[in-house]
Amino acid sequence: MGTEIRTFTTLKDLGEHLTDQLDQYTMLFEDYSEWLGSLLRSCEETHKNEEWYQKSAALQKNLRGTSKKAAGKNAGKKGGKGKKTASPVWIQSGDVMLSSTEQGQAEILFDAIEKINEKVQDMEKFKATVQQLERIGLGKDVTYVVYIEDDIPRKIVVRAKSGLPKDEAFKFATELSVSAFYNDFSGK
Repeated sequence: MGTEIRTFTTLKDLGEHLTDQLDQYTMLFEDYSEWLGSLLRSCEETHKNEEWYQKSAALQKNLRGTSKKAAGKNAGKKGGKGKKTASPVWIQSGDVMLSSTEQGQAEILFDAIEKINEKVQDMEKFKATVQQLERIGLGKDVTYVVYIEDDIPRKIVVRAKSGLPKDEAFKFATELSVSAFYNDFSGK
């Protein structure tokens, strides 16, 4: 789903949801990376001297040899140099680009891997923020209404759980003790 609003009763529930999403995207990243590797191996004999194949093979090695974050940066460099719309393997048909080549398939796999990696990074950042909120003890008697855009949580609204007065749900309580020594000087 592209855009949604979900309610979580605890930050732990929200964290578990993020962990599940991260696991799914990580598996998808790995599946597409394997698919790309298989594609490049299968067309090595016929395309090994072509520029697109050599660049793709080099980027594929980087995907295998580096972390996912670095792989996303490398894939981003490839996509940033020249958008695929200008590539001669693509034909415009209305609002859709069509290709029937291995190069086109490799390009969409790299594009997908890059987008997935960006989502994983965004989710990891959001998850770190949620963990920080858990550590500081944000609201036990509240619910969390989360705005999710393109599968990435973007905003949280903290609401008092129903049945509790709003003043009680967001009350900050602390004790301050002052030594008797200071009390003696305040009266003089």
